[in-house]
Amino acid sequence: MTFALPACVNQDNALSLQQQGLSDIKQSQTIDCTALVDFDSSVLAVLMAWQRELSPPQKTLRLLHPPEKLKVLARVYGIADLLGLE
Repeated sequence: MTFALPACVNQDNALSLQQQGLSDIKQSQTIDCTALVDFDSSVLAVLMAWQRELSPPQKTLRLLHPPEKLKVLARVYGIADLLGLE
């Protein structure tokens, strides 16, 4: 089962998205980013919160089709490697 991010993730919906996806993330660890087009750094907070929930380190998020802007943003914040975006 893959959890799909919506087209828009920002400070207005980040917390509800984080809570909504938590149980799905624990089951599959796979997130489809195909629809993601409008986002800010809030998406990184959501992804990192999910990653923390998957401890121990053997369980990591797998991001499918991350947009280039997400990769760049993760690099700027220094967390690209934590999200497997390097």
